[in-house]
Amino acid sequence: MSCQVRPLWPPFIAGIVLGLVVLLTFVLVGNGMGSSGAFARVATEIGLQVAPEATRENAYLGGMAQGNPLAAWIVVAAIGTLIGAILASVSSGRFRVKVDRGSGRIGVAPRLLLALGGGLLAGFGSRLAAGCTSGVGLSNTAMLGVAGFVFLIVFFVVGIVISLLMRRVW
Repeated sequence: MSCQVRPLWPPFIAGIVLGLVVLLTFVLVGNGMGSSGAFARVATEIGLQVAPEATRENAYLGGMAQGNPLAAWIVVAAIGTLIGAILASVSSGRFRVKVDRGSGRIGVAPRLLLALGGGLLAGFGSRLAAGCTSGVGLSNTAMLGVAGFVFLIVFFVVGIVISLLMRRVW
């Protein structure tokens, strides 16, 4: 039995729903949206299992070394986002396990390694900046914070420039 592929949501409807999710997050947990903190919490838990003393003494991880990481709302939100994305793609008939190859000039293994490297750099940068794109872009902008607007403008400009440069080699 095959699932019929449903059309994507109109962007303005998706934007309204996303805005409501940001509002709901502020109301329910008292914080804006974000996800990079979830990875730091899970890394802290792994550190506590492997090297508890070093983790507790670490200036960055030590502050997160109390309690169960699943008790942190941000970990639950990240897990919910993953599950929700999978359910949405399956229910819309769009779920596929594949590696997009672009122009085909680069193989699957190098593409996966580059994607992993880019993800690690983005994750490191988000923790260095004390927030990820959703935390800074969505939550800060929702509060009319100047930093959120500056971030989004720079994010899109740099994204366009990088995509134009990568288009030549990809």
